[in-house]
Amino acid sequence: MDLSLAEEKRLLKLNELEELRYDAYENSNLYKEKTKKWHDQHIRNKSFKVGDKVLLFNSRLCLFPKKLKSRWSGPFMISKTTPYGSFELEAGDHKFMVSGHCLKHYLCKDEVGLIECIQLDPMDPKPPP
Repeated sequence: MDLSLAEEKRLLKLNELEELRYDAYENSNLYKEKTKKWHDQHIRNKSFKVGDKVLLFNSRLCLFPKKLKSRWSGPFMISKTTPYGSFELEAGDHKFMVSGHCLKHYLCKDEVGLIECIQLDPMDPKPPP
């Protein structure tokens, strides 16, 4: 029961515990840096300009969501942009501001053309002119 020996042992254990805490802190920082780097590499930059047609993500909480119902509404026309990533959309005469994170480009053409199909006779060896 030597007090000086017990005190010295206790200090060594406290120092060892402090080193383990410091190592855990360093490992945590390395993990956070790697995760941030991976996340930043997978971000796709979206650039919108005035006149673009976009779809707006509908993030409202639905009590009974339908499986096949699309969460995107629109298309809307961008009427104004801000330098901080928000956009003013217009739908007819109604205008409202939204964040750019909730938007994606609308890639469908307004004019849908007719496709002409020629039905071939499987017994006819030569195709029609």
